[in-house]
Formats: sequence, structure tokens, C-alpha cells
Amino acid sequence: MSRIPVAVLGATGNVGQRFVSLLQDHPIFRLAALCSSDRKVGGTLAEHWRLEDIPLDTEVAAMELQPLDPKVLTHAGAVAAFSALPADIARDLEVDVARAGIRVFSNASAHRMEPDVPLLVPEVNPDHIALVERQATFKAGGFLATNPNCSITGLVLALKPLADAFEFTEVHVATYQALSGAGYPGVPSLDVVGNVLPFIEGEEEKMQREAKKILGAWSDGIVPSPIEVWANCARVPVREGHLEAVSIVLREDVSSEDIARVLAAFRGAPQRQRLPTAPKQPVIVRTERNRPQPLLDGMAGEPARARGMAATVGRIRVTGRNVRFFVLSHNTLRGGAGGSVLNAELAHRRGYLA
Repeated sequence: MSRIPVAVLGATGNVGQRFVSLLQDHPIFRLAALCSSDRKVGGTLAEHWRLEDIPLDTEVAAMELQPLDPKVLTHAGAVAAFSALPADIARDLEVDVARAGIRVFSNASAHRMEPDVPLLVPEVNPDHIALVERQATFKAGGFLATNPNCSITGLVLALKPLADAFEFTEVHVATYQALSGAGYPGVPSLDVVGNVLPFIEGEEEKMQREAKKILGAWSDGIVPSPIEVWANCARVPVREGHLEAVSIVLREDVSSEDIARVLAAFRGAPQRQRLPTAPKQPVIVRTERNRPQPLLDGMAGEPARARGMAATVGRIRVTGRNVRFFVLSHNTLRGGAGGSVLNAELAHRRGYLA
């Protein structure tokens, strides 16, 4: 079976390069176009490659960077486009691409909260993909589907099985977010070396509103979840991996073993359908007192294609009805490019790329 031609928008950025690394040998998708800002057009991706631990395919390395133009994608025969664009550019361009009949899987925040745009974490809310059928561009073949903010992705992977098993309405979380989440070149080095920055513009608000949509029930539309997420977000001098300290007050008595068992047993649609980028176990529970850690657990997930796609939970403590734990997820893989690729695999399995 021939692979589906796809494009990457913003191919030279942190998340854009992660898209390329996942798609260059993908079993379903084939890279047909790489698009970038005007000043890089005409060059090659090899000139900008920064993922030292991931070899760039020689043919992909030589691909000429193209303008951010829907006509370019149409000419390349792209069926889908993966967007790593900044929100201000994505806002109009992604709509134009969808109008051209191309399916857009976006990491940008511009359209996440629109009522007819799915905000997907496939293990958590796969049925929300049906929202694309309500979009004006759907009849012509195009649509928009988004993945969430990187800091909420790992959190909802842990919250979903707990919300299914227990009753609670409030979650308090403190995040320790990696530098790569700020893009490239990112946070000035003199601001963050030997330091912690206790403010990330808009991050806490994104976590609150996106959680309500992702965890919302599906009933001919999304009914927002009653769960409130209250976040304190900080940037720390770590390259990859968002670590989050979570506190939940339950309405019933449980043990730490109960929490660990529910989390470790969790499986979603991607696991049942064996999607290529799905980790066999989406939430990994560690029992060591000093885990999870970004260096040790950031690339958690099996098989090899799903490395960095699992969330890791550790230090589970229960005092009375207060549950506390840490969760770690890779922000540019599970919380970025990998999330979008998994969304596209789900859409393909459900017939939306035919």
C-alpha cells in the first residue's frame, strides 16, 4: 500500500524537526513537502538540523524548503499537513490550508478552543475527532485537528484513568517545564542558568481551559468536564521533559496501591488499535523514590517508534483522601509532534484521510 503524502509547516523549528524525525520513515505517511519561513526558503533542512541523536534521512536532508503557501502543498499532492507554526502565523494559514482540501494536524494554540475543532489526546478523547465533520471545510476534504499545550498532555494522560475510577473536581499542579517548550532559541541563557523562572505567559490559563475540553464528555458535542485544574507553572534549566507535581482530593478512601494499579492498567484506543506511534503502556508507574526524572524517563515508551510517548508517574502518596504524585512527559514528542502524528494515525484509522 502506498504511503500518504504529507507536509510539515515550520519544518526547521524544535517541533517541526520532531515532526520530520517521526515522519521520515513512517509506515503510513510520506514526506512530500517541507515548508518554512521566507528567509529559509530555498535552503535544505540539513542546514538547520539540531537533533544530534537522530540521523536525518539523506533524501529528506536534501529536500528544498518551500514557502508557507497552500498552493505549494497542493502541487506536492499533500493529503495532510503537520503544523509546527507559531500561533500568530497558524491562525490564518491553517484555515487556508484546510480550505484547500488538506487535513491539518496542528501543534499551534490558535484554534484549540474553537467549538468545532477537536483538541485531541487519543487515549483520552478519541471520539472528539468527529468534530471535524462540523467544519465548513470538511465537505471539500480539509479540516483542522489540534493537540493540546505540552504541559497539559502528560497531566490528562494521568487524570483520565483516575477520573474514570474515582470522583474529584479539583486538581492542583505545579509544573517544572523544560527550556525546549519555549522554542528556539528560547529563553535567554543568563535568565535561566542556575535559576527558575516562575512565570510562563498564558500557560496556567491554557492548562485550565484545555483540560475542561479534553476531559469533557462526548454527547453530540463536547460537554465541558467539571474538573478544574489549578496550575503554577515555572521554567527550569532542563532541555527536554516537563515534570509536574500533582495534588488531588478524592471523595473516597483509596490506597497508593489502588492509584498505581489504575494508572498502570490504563489503555486507550491507540493501544487497542495498535497505532504505530502509540506506546504499549501510555502511563508507566515507577516505584523508586527518585523517579520520574527528565534525563531517565523523558524517552519512556515502547516500541522504538513510541519512545517519548509515554507519561511516567512516580512518588505516589496518599494521606487520608489526598493523593499526590509526580508525572513526567516529553514536551516536544508526547506534548508536541508525536501527539499530532498520533492524532493523524487515529484519523487515518477512522477513515478521515481517505
